[in-house]
Amino acid sequence: MDAKIGSIDTCKPTTNNVATLPTNNTVTISTHTPSTTIIPCNSTTDSTLGRHLARRLVQVGITDVFGVPGDFNLTLLDHLISEPNLEFIGCCNELNAGYAADGYARPRGVGACVVTFTVGGLSVLNAIAGAYSENLPLICIVGGPNSNDYGTSGVLHHTIGLPDFSQELRCFQTVTCYQAVVNNLEDAHEMIDTAISTALKESKPVYISISCNLPAIPHPTFSREPVPFSLSPRLSNQMGLEAAVEAAAEFLNKAVKPVVVGGPKLRVAKASDAFVELMDASGYAVAVMPSAKGMVPEHHPHFIGTYWGAVSTAFCAEIVESADAYLFAGPIFNDYSSVGYSLLLKKDKAIIVQPDRVTIGNGPAFGCVLMKDFLAALAKRLKHNPTAHENYRRIYVPEGHPLKCEPNEALRVNVLFEHIQRMVSADTAVIAETGDSWFNCQKLKLPEGCGYEFQMQYGSIGWSVGATLGYAQAARDKRVLAFIGDGSFQVTAQDISTMLRCGQRTI
Repeated sequence: MDAKIGSIDTCKPTTNNVATLPTNNTVTISTHTPSTTIIPCNSTTDSTLGRHLARRLVQVGITDVFGVPGDFNLTLLDHLISEPNLEFIGCCNELNAGYAADGYARPRGVGACVVTFTVGGLSVLNAIAGAYSENLPLICIVGGPNSNDYGTSGVLHHTIGLPDFSQELRCFQTVTCYQAVVNNLEDAHEMIDTAISTALKESKPVYISISCNLPAIPHPTFSREPVPFSLSPRLSNQMGLEAAVEAAAEFLNKAVKPVVVGGPKLRVAKASDAFVELMDASGYAVAVMPSAKGMVPEHHPHFIGTYWGAVSTAFCAEIVESADAYLFAGPIFNDYSSVGYSLLLKKDKAIIVQPDRVTIGNGPAFGCVLMKDFLAALAKRLKHNPTAHENYRRIYVPEGHPLKCEPNEALRVNVLFEHIQRMVSADTAVIAETGDSWFNCQKLKLPEGCGYEFQMQYGSIGWSVGATLGYAQAARDKRVLAFIGDGSFQVTAQDISTMLRCGQRTI
């Protein structure tokens, strides 16, 4: 059985990096590069920390690294770009490099950025926080101080003027799941491998600081080709899974008009395929939370739209809130998604499925139960019940078409998006900026295969500029439709030139 390394089960990385599940229950990440293979390290140049890190990035599926050169990371960058399967893409600033790595990680499954110490690290910090909120595996690499400077009371440039090398680290501790400060070669191999493995396992960003004098120094631990990662897969507790499925099936099968709603944690749970199995088997009306748009197939015959309380797609809220049972797969009920906590839902009617936990109404909760396992098993136990969808079809009124603009009349948003709707296809991906673009793009009907990304939890204005660059680099088969303005910021000429230089297919 193959388990893909990616943010969504349906992603297809161009490098075909996959994690295969052999019989010993160990996931091995293997690399298949389209042009050249990684050659065992026989030379002194190849036996360095910098080249080891470069090979590790390629091995997990990264072929593009985004960043800004600085004096603390120049030697490291020399060794990264010496790797033939790795390209460095310079950005106008560190924040946009982080946004690009975020966008790259969405279709590819993992992304990376490289910045310089403190002045670069604190600049990229906001983008890393956004990736943390979106559960994206992102490797943030910082060129750190010379290893000989640790333990001294010296004051370094690019810092705030205090003899304290830990300020940057302390900032990253709250927005990364693992931090590695590499200031000696003896444990560098272990720290780098642990950081990258943790990013993949936790689906969160990690921080790696590498002293600026170390990347070019040979060391015996880097003298051979890296052994592929071995990651133990997360498994459901089988007894807990069976009990959760039994209780959920009983709960739903006695309901008259149950519905199912997809949430944003479908991505981190890698449960998209299992969710589709449930949609197909149950016959239930299917809605999506606004923050999960693009994660649920909108071409499915039982899809009824976005459930967003009072601002839901027409007739969607009436069906969801009148149901006598609803299953939410991977929801986040924050003030945005709940329209100020105003959703008309009752806890005793709800099954809440999180990535590794299931809670049924006011009753039992089952831990150590993976969402993808639960949904797939539940699909086999449910009675087909299309009642809620039939109710939706009875009250549904097709949308009208906006009036055409008269000559010299100002272009209206609804007319503009009617034209944009015609541009959306299986070969496109939509990137929506925080603000007006959010709300207007929510109304788009996504055809099968169309990508869709935005940042609803963190909502960083300007995210879409770098994310467009990163996404297009990772998904070369997509034409990216980027909505990069909400009226509060401007795209710089350098941003546009970078996208063009990298051959982006963007509008």
